[in-house]
Amino acid sequence: MRELTLYGTSACHLCEQAEALLANLLASHPQWQIEVVDIAESDALIADYGERIPVLGDGNRELQWPFDSAAVVTFVSEGEALCK
Repeated sequence: MRELTLYGTSACHLCEQAEALLANLLASHPQWQIEVVDIAESDALIADYGERIPVLGDGNRELQWPFDSAAVVTFVSEGEALCK
């Protein structure tokens, strides 16, 4: 299972686009698990991500918006290679 985190917030149209893109990718990558984190619930997360959302993270690395399906697949694949 590959665990990813999408940092965003409600009422953010870019975050909604990122969520939709990731939902489509999950259909062909069921081994991925994506947790959506609302940065508005933490002052620290707002400080870290407030002007950069949406951001996809896998622990130590981040993929900044804008990203597309190919960029996400590459990002996850590179992360898997680092873990081996």
